[in-house]
This record gives sequence, structure tokens and C-alpha cells, in this order.
Amino acid sequence: MPVFAPRPQSPPWGLPGRFGTRLLSALSTLTTPLTTPLTPDDFLGLVDPLLSARHPAGVVTAVRPETADAATLVIRPGRGWCGGHRAGQYLPVGVELDGVRHWRTYSLTSAANATDRELTITVKADPRGKVSPHLVHRTPPGAILRLGPAQGEFVLPEPAATPDRLLFVTAGSGITPVMGMLRTIVLRRDRPAPDVVLLHSAPAPDECLFRAELTLMAGQLTWLRLHLRYTRTAARITARDIALLCPDWRSRETWACGPEGLLAVLREHWEAERRGGERPDGERSDGQRPGGTEAPRARSLHVERFRLAALTAAPLTPADDSGGRVRFARTGVEVASPASVPLLVTGERAGVPMPYGCRRGICFGCLVPLLHGRVRDLRTGEVRDAQGELIQTCVQAAVGALVLDR
Repeated sequence: MPVFAPRPQSPPWGLPGRFGTRLLSALSTLTTPLTTPLTPDDFLGLVDPLLSARHPAGVVTAVRPETADAATLVIRPGRGWCGGHRAGQYLPVGVELDGVRHWRTYSLTSAANATDRELTITVKADPRGKVSPHLVHRTPPGAILRLGPAQGEFVLPEPAATPDRLLFVTAGSGITPVMGMLRTIVLRRDRPAPDVVLLHSAPAPDECLFRAELTLMAGQLTWLRLHLRYTRTAARITARDIALLCPDWRSRETWACGPEGLLAVLREHWEAERRGGERPDGERSDGQRPGGTEAPRARSLHVERFRLAALTAAPLTPADDSGGRVRFARTGVEVASPASVPLLVTGERAGVPMPYGCRRGICFGCLVPLLHGRVRDLRTGEVRDAQGELIQTCVQAAVGALVLDR
């Protein structure tokens, strides 16, 4: 059986599916008056972290080595995880080390349309880091990890919107979100698969993530063409290489993920196409080939970066430019919070102990449950009712009155 076949279905947690979820929710509602100021969920989390609805967690069911310094963790989410993700998204993971919870994000490599509820992340150990070596080398099956909601816009479109021709350009661990996309395409049975070209670079064969699976997929799936390059014996991929390995690249929607050097090459290539002029592949970008024949315009380039980006506040709209009053339920503090001020800052100014990390919307160290109200994402301007969800207080602002579980 191919290694990319769907896994057998497993129960999401100890209680029987939806019935268990409804039973726990009903019991929590009935017993809340007896446990105030704590909630029944707090006690459930003490008994079994997988039963907590307010603090989602998952259990590691398997650890599969991929290379000497990388491993895939299979995670079965508990009751509180909101469930569902789109192929290409990343998962915030909280790890307890020496009594301190550290949050990191890792691309989901499992198919978004798998019938079971297990998730997979593939982690490459950074020798300079603390969390990734622990996850790769010192996390056994049975370990409990905190989970945030799946996020990210570097995603495979829904089946009806997926282009007929795709190009993936990846390097190193940049293959991880694309692996989730490929596995999702494999499980789409209701329509023909798109024609896919994958150009992937790794330092050497024994350092290439998913090498055996990718090779098997390319040998069995007629819609996938795979080109592997090993940079210790060959030069890094260039714009000329893309034109040679995928001559019809302009007609393909492209997703790229990897080091900044690779992404810079691709951005320059696509920008040259838009501006017009001579490119390294010998063709002009004004729609004319050297012989005078017309060339098609390049389609969109989607890029995923593995680095921090500056936080730029989105413009306010008249509907959400006044902020609101924020009540911190556990401490009883209530203060006004301007529309342009992150809730993390509002809490700190009011003397409320607030969890924090990078303060830039990356590490998920600032997650706090929103009990009531609406929030505005300072990066995008999106306003949403996230009641009952964990929110990133460092990049969310108040829209009207709201209540945080702090």
C-alpha cells in the first residue's frame, strides 16, 4: 500500500465522539454555579488535559523519524481543539519545558480532508533552539502538547477553485506545507487532480524530508512531476532552472516556500515578468520572445516566509474606531481599551498578569480565552466574533465591550 494512503480512523478522545462532547458541555453548564470562580472545565483539565475546552491540547500518538534531525509527530487533538484546517496552514504548539510553556508554529503535513482526526507536524531540530530539538529527540508517544487554532493564508484552494496546473517551488523544511497540499490532493476523489510540478531542493539525499514518499508518489501518480536537487553537489535553484525544468511556468499558479534567498529569486523573476525586460532565461518580460512570438503572462506567486514580519496596523473603519471596555473576568479589572491598542498592552497597563511572547503575532505565547465580545485583528483589520476561542492578545484590539478570561 502506498505510504501516502489515508490512515485508519481513530476515536478523537476517550469519550464517544459527538455524544461525549455534548455530555461534557451539558455537565459543565449545570455545575458552573457550584465551582465558581473556577469552571468545571478547569477541573476537567486537571483530570485529563484532553478534556479541556478552554485550553485545547493534543496527545502525541507516534513519532516518526524523517531524517537524522527531523521527525513527524502524529497528534490526536482533544475536546477543545476547534478542529479542521486547510492544506498549507500552520499549527501553534505549546510545549512545557522546565515549568515554562513555549509556543512555536509548525506547518501541518497531514491531509486537510483525511477521515480521521489526527494531525501531523514535521519538525526540523534547530541546534540553536530549545523547543524543536525537544520535539524531535525527546518527545515520546503519550506526551501532551497545547494546541492553538490552525492559521495561515498560504493554502491550497478548495477543490472547485484549484487551478488545473500548479507549480510548487520549495527548499529545506519549506516542503512541509506543500506536503500537506499534496496529500490533500491525493484524497480528493470527486474531481480530477491538477497537473502538478514540484521543484524541491535539499542539501543531500539523507537530509531531504519525505524523499521516499515523494519519489513513490511521483512514480505512481500520473499528475505529479518531481524534480529533486541536492545543493551540496549542485548549485541552488535559479530562475533559469525554473524555466528549464518547467517551461510552462507562466501558465501555472505557483506556491513557494523556503529560505529567503530562494524567495528573493522567485520574487525578482515574477517582478521582471510584470515590469517587462530581459530575464535570465533569454526571454523578454514584455510578452515577446526573442523571435517575436508572444509569450503568456505569468500567473500568481504565493509565498510563505519562515521569518518575523513587521506588524503594521490596518486602517480603522468608522464601525470599529472607538475601541471598547474590557473586563478581565478572573481579576475583576475593567478598563477602556482604544481601538489601536492591543489587548495585551491594555491588560498590562491595568496591572493584569498577561501571558506574552514575541508581541508580533508569531509565537502564540499570548493566547487568552475570549469569553464575550468581538475583536479586531490589527494586522488585517478583520473584525470577528471569537467568543469561546483563544485569541492572540498582542495583535487583537477591542471592538465594543468584551470579557477576557484573565
